[in-house]
Amino acid sequence: PGMRQITYLYAIREGYAAGMRADETTFLVGEGIGRRGGCFSETLGLYDEFGPERVIDMPISESGFVGMCAGAATCGSRAIVNLMYLDFAMVAMDQIVNQAAKIPYLSAGQFLMPMTITALYGICGSAGAHHTQPLHPWFMYIPGIKVVMPATPYDVKGLMASAIMDDSLVMVLQHRGLLNIKGEVPEEDYFLPLGEAEVVREGSDITIVAPGVMRYRAMEAADKLAKEGISAELIDPRTLLPLDEDTIVNSLKKTNHLVVVDEGHSPCGFGAEI
Repeated sequence: PGMRQITYLYAIREGYAAGMRADETTFLVGEGIGRRGGCFSETLGLYDEFGPERVIDMPISESGFVGMCAGAATCGSRAIVNLMYLDFAMVAMDQIVNQAAKIPYLSAGQFLMPMTITALYGICGSAGAHHTQPLHPWFMYIPGIKVVMPATPYDVKGLMASAIMDDSLVMVLQHRGLLNIKGEVPEEDYFLPLGEAEVVREGSDITIVAPGVMRYRAMEAADKLAKEGISAELIDPRTLLPLDEDTIVNSLKKTNHLVVVDEGHSPCGFGAEI
């Protein structure tokens, strides 16, 4: 038999657990993430493994608990915030932008910010205007924030674990439309480096850069292009910041043509940055 296959959702759980096992100061907060196991069951089992002092339910006050975690991270703990939806970051923007992202700079590096914010984003059925916005470019703009957008079960487990162990503020953004896809994921804990893109498909005529769920749309497009005799190279950046510019530039030296496929809006978006 080959390697086991699990869903993206299950891999999120395992990514949390890997980071929490690696450092006993790590704790997780959010709304309904304790015994209940999260809004999408993404934290199911963590309360049983790590206990109520490390998996802590919060009231509906994102500004309060994001600020609390920034303080805890400053004092040496590893803090993980489950925001449920990325849209809810808006009520905590002062804590994210003016506190967590800035403290390492304001202290000239005396204070680190080992804090991870995880959230679902993206256009998906029955989610409405307040639970779907692709706001990832907002956080790319802020110095002091790393932005991770895993597209596969394998990547979300390993990148989540690495984000938790990073000494900077990291946003790990997961597309809701990916939760049920399956892929091969090792059972043991592992850590994938931030800032390394994946060449999903090699080609010679055009380079397609597609983060998150758009990796799958771009694969469909590349298949159609191949039938027309056009060879597309597909790159999944995996992390938007730090961005693996070398992989993209090396591909462009070969193809001389670029398409960026992103769910975000065009002005000042990820595509504009590329």
